[in-house]
Amino acid sequence: MATDAATTMDRDKILDPEAVADLIAQGHTIVIYQDCVLRLDSWLDRHPGGRLAIMHMVGRDATDEIEVYHFPATLKTMKAFRIGRKPPGPWLAYTPPPIRGGVYLRMEITPPQDCRENTDDESLCGDDGTISCGDSTAEASSDSEDSIFAESVLESSTISDVSSECSSLQPPRPPSSSSLSSGPADGKDKTEVSPFSTETQAPPFLSAQGVHAVNRRLRVLPVQETSIAVRPPVTPMDDRNFSTVADFTNRSVQHEIDRDTLVYPPVDPARQEAIVQRYRALHQRVHDEGFYECPYGEYAKEMARYSTLFVLFLATLHAGWYVVSAVFLGLFWHQIMFTAHDAGHRAITHNFVADSLIGLFVADFCCGLSIGWWKSSHNVHHLVTNQAEHDPDIQNVPLFATSPLFFNSLRSTYYDFTFVWDAVADFMVPYQRYTYYPVMGIARFNLYLLSWLHVLSAKSSALGRSTAWWIRPTEIAFMLCYWFLFGYCLLWRALPTWTARVVFVLVSHVVTMPLHVQITLSHWGMSTSDLGESESFPQRQLRTTMDVDCPAWLDFIHGGLQFQAVHHLFPRVPRHNLRRVQVLVREFCDDTGIPYTTLSFVDGNRKVLGRLQEMGDQVNMIIQCQKHMAATGESGLH
Repeated sequence: MATDAATTMDRDKILDPEAVADLIAQGHTIVIYQDCVLRLDSWLDRHPGGRLAIMHMVGRDATDEIEVYHFPATLKTMKAFRIGRKPPGPWLAYTPPPIRGGVYLRMEITPPQDCRENTDDESLCGDDGTISCGDSTAEASSDSEDSIFAESVLESSTISDVSSECSSLQPPRPPSSSSLSSGPADGKDKTEVSPFSTETQAPPFLSAQGVHAVNRRLRVLPVQETSIAVRPPVTPMDDRNFSTVADFTNRSVQHEIDRDTLVYPPVDPARQEAIVQRYRALHQRVHDEGFYECPYGEYAKEMARYSTLFVLFLATLHAGWYVVSAVFLGLFWHQIMFTAHDAGHRAITHNFVADSLIGLFVADFCCGLSIGWWKSSHNVHHLVTNQAEHDPDIQNVPLFATSPLFFNSLRSTYYDFTFVWDAVADFMVPYQRYTYYPVMGIARFNLYLLSWLHVLSAKSSALGRSTAWWIRPTEIAFMLCYWFLFGYCLLWRALPTWTARVVFVLVSHVVTMPLHVQITLSHWGMSTSDLGESESFPQRQLRTTMDVDCPAWLDFIHGGLQFQAVHHLFPRVPRHNLRRVQVLVREFCDDTGIPYTTLSFVDGNRKVLGRLQEMGDQVNMIIQCQKHMAATGESGLH
């Protein structure tokens, strides 16, 4: 009993940012959820959503991400990993997670001494002259304890509500003036901060001196000033005033950051905390109004549509109308993959096993595509949308480049692979505006390759250590069945000639092109800038995602992908409810001042093509400068 009491007491200790940074420096996987400090070391390789989804949240307050991606039953298990509590107030994470380049070094602990004799900074000294090093009791529990906690998550049949351990999801109160002010603890000289003022504000929760003091004590590398939002004027890029590709890339990236800071709310903590509170109130409203409830009647209509297309495919195939049959098969694939997307987000039954089986049947068996690959990639895409180094959905060099960061060669944290900028990229990217639609027409062939690479990779085999161990062998079996039915029974046995086979394959796959255009349409024309760790989850999603405006009767064509911005804010909401949630999101954007981008399908395509043209023009500029400097002998781009 004494041991249990001691463990409970230890898990209630306050772990300040210094203690958390020290734990991360030791290699622990620390994530903040509500007021809990979670250590996820033992869960990292067992997380059904993949280890990268957790690694991108290390050191950060991931409350919003955790809430919108997990169901209440899952949230109840979070307490098993709690090793302490965070201090009251917002968690200000100025250092990125290690996977995104954040550097955490061990906290320097020295014996008590009169620090006034050894430092000029008396702000680090206590009243008794000893060095203030934070809570020395903030130590993580042992690995064995963490493993026990993980096992309790997997084996316990009844788990008490997480609200007894961490703050439950409640309609947030509007930020009080006291929570949006800065100044001495005694209340003197406090300055009121208007959270939705367009004027630049200094961070209200931590003074600049305090930030530098923490950096000195933690020996954490300081972050870029863009994390503490200052709005510089946007100046046109000087096409002549650069000497290397790296210099040009840096200027181009900074130009985009400057452009975003003029359009979107500043990322100072006060403004972003106010946005977060309103977003949480919106999320509660989405819960309360029943938008998480799946309208199964709509899926009856979906099944009727899928069945009709499949029957038409078989009937025309039997009649010998092979091209028409290929069109109907392509339309069947196009439509049914929307349900795979729903199942991947557990938006149909809200049960992991049931939705996984639906996704496996639709994606792997009916379409030959790995739902496991899609989930592995898509989970990361949702968390780090449009970040060139981390989002696999925009890592398409040498065919496409939507960010100037690719010009320098770039290492993907998802693929653990360097996308080298070479002569092929120099040749292809300037023409990407023109190759966009042809490549989208054959993109499905690339998905076959990515699917098999995934199920044979370490990412998929890692599931063998989790409760989702059965997914990998099921995927392999279902995809083999697909190729037996499509490759052998249909192409080889049912079609009479090689010409008919080639035409059938090309037509059926090109017909799915609108799906691939729709997927890229939502993001490729939007910002790829990184505004720093202080930018809130909702603002980052709305800044990097675009919706497509269409009449309600055309929703079945887009399959919910026309509401990508809404979907990124609430990924588990069934797609048939997204149009109604869109009304609430518009109100939220009007209230917070975050631009909500929605364009027609045609204008959205123009925006994407414009972005591709912009990047292509920049590559052409670099190439022309390289040629000029090589011809004249001037030092410069190389």
